[in-house]
Amino acid sequence: MKRRGTVLLAVVAAVLAVAGIARAITFGQLDTNNRYPNVGALVITFQGETGIVCTGTLISPTVFLTAAHCTDFLPSIGVAPDDVWVTFDPTFDASSPLLGGTYHLNPLFGSGGQSNTNDVSVITLDSPVSGITPARLPTLNYLDTIPLKSQRFTAVGYGTVREDKTKGPQTLFFDGQRRYVDQGFRSLTGSWLNLSMNPSVGSGGTCYGDSGGPHFVGDSNLIAAITVTGDRWCRATDVDYRVDTASARNFLKDFVTLP
Repeated sequence: MKRRGTVLLAVVAAVLAVAGIARAITFGQLDTNNRYPNVGALVITFQGETGIVCTGTLISPTVFLTAAHCTDFLPSIGVAPDDVWVTFDPTFDASSPLLGGTYHLNPLFGSGGQSNTNDVSVITLDSPVSGITPARLPTLNYLDTIPLKSQRFTAVGYGTVREDKTKGPQTLFFDGQRRYVDQGFRSLTGSWLNLSMNPSVGSGGTCYGDSGGPHFVGDSNLIAAITVTGDRWCRATDVDYRVDTASARNFLKDFVTLP
């Protein structure tokens, strides 16, 4: 089995980009000390090659949280629900251990219009993960109860990387490594957390392949939202789906015990 994540990511990113919903960490840091061990990559095999599609987070020993658009298109390319894997290796390569699982698409995905896309999905793992502490989910409407103007968030993901502020899309690259970055707050709506990814003011962001990855509150283990979308070249906007809303929790309650 080939594992050339760069090739596969390019194929899948192209599919997602057409839909306008794809998102890697920009202006961030490599997770060389395994600071975020509960953040992993969603892996599939397509046309004989195995690689990273999206990012996600372990939220129980057997449940991996990701975005719905990361699993919605899989049937169209011949990937069965039980033919996906997850890895928590900080660097994905041919030796990375893969954990088998089954994806569960939110049945309401795409039904609520742009105000609420219900863009949340989970992978149930075939066996419990040991040695990794799952991330925490927020209480109902948590983000409505905290002072957000000065709050910092941490995005984590495996996707495409950008480290240059001035050059164009040719500076994007992929190496299958987990990265994280600090972000400032921009705005909050009923379903969306909008974060700054402007490096000129000390923020980074997300890009292709980071979809489904977490945005932690500060340096905590609490997930505020998951990466969904942004501008095409991963330079200006970071738009993330809240997991503290009633609609997100209504889907997640069937898989985990909610706070």
